[in-house]
Amino acid sequence: MKAIALTSFGIPEVLEELEVPIPALTDTQVLIEMRASSINPADILFRSGAILQSPMADKFPAQFFQLPLVLGNEVAGIVKEVGGKVRHFKPGDRVMGMVQRGSYMDYVAVEEDLLAVIPESLSFEEAGAAPTVALTAWQALFEHGRLQPGQRILVQAGAGGVGHAAVQLAKQHGAYVIATARDYNHDFVKGLGADEVFDYTKVDFATQITDPVDIVLDSAMDQSTFGTGLPGEIGKKNYSVIKDGGTYISVVAFAINQYPKVRDIAACFFQARPNRTDFESIVRHMKENKLNIHIDETYPFTAQGLLQAYHRSEELPKRGKIVISKNIG
Repeated sequence: MKAIALTSFGIPEVLEELEVPIPALTDTQVLIEMRASSINPADILFRSGAILQSPMADKFPAQFFQLPLVLGNEVAGIVKEVGGKVRHFKPGDRVMGMVQRGSYMDYVAVEEDLLAVIPESLSFEEAGAAPTVALTAWQALFEHGRLQPGQRILVQAGAGGVGHAAVQLAKQHGAYVIATARDYNHDFVKGLGADEVFDYTKVDFATQITDPVDIVLDSAMDQSTFGTGLPGEIGKKNYSVIKDGGTYISVVAFAINQYPKVRDIAACFFQARPNRTDFESIVRHMKENKLNIHIDETYPFTAQGLLQAYHRSEELPKRGKIVISKNIG
């Protein structure tokens, strides 16, 4: 089968098409014929090799950096085969889910508990764009933030993958939503439900937010945060707008638990924990049009298509997700 892999770290041109064996299933796995996947910021960090120069590298086992390396951790497609102990899926089911890495392949083996069935009303492209960003936003708001109706929340990078999902989910839940986004994305973010939007590159959002917020969800990576794992310039401003005893949730500041506690603010870094129950909740919201994952661009599942997709992922303006699909060529 075809896989598109890194043969070295660096510019997108290091991606090559390879022939690899179809994965052998364990009893708890499902074999999926991949129809769509997408690009996430972590894929860019791995592809460029930047993550190898960061303290974040210590969070991954050594085999994560062995070449050739197939990236991608989201998958949408059709079930072709199931393991002997699989109970929730059968061949022919349309599904979406997550793997640790390796979704840029014709066939992907996924643990049963990391999948959910998708309805016919959702395209594979929509489903392939959703798992990581929707799950991250879902767990940030409802598991770690315990968001309540009427609370005020600041969503950093409101036009990004995680951010644009979080804006919608928070508004659906009855929160007052403030977001940051570049000025050309303001109408887009307001259309998602944001009550206020600030361009953090042009104004100091910390001085614009006059009433403190209950929660900050930060998915905006600045260089100092990437280098140290600690809150950088944006992070320090985040603290300044959170009320005493509020909550600061970061998906970028991986060493935030080492940061001195500020005004009894509960600060945490987390990575999404894939599970079927949360995926089923996300699918239900998507089916009911309560959550729409915006697809910025779609590229074919070829080495050239993936190369173009990675180039596009590093350009502005952009919003939502960039998708890789077998349905175009």
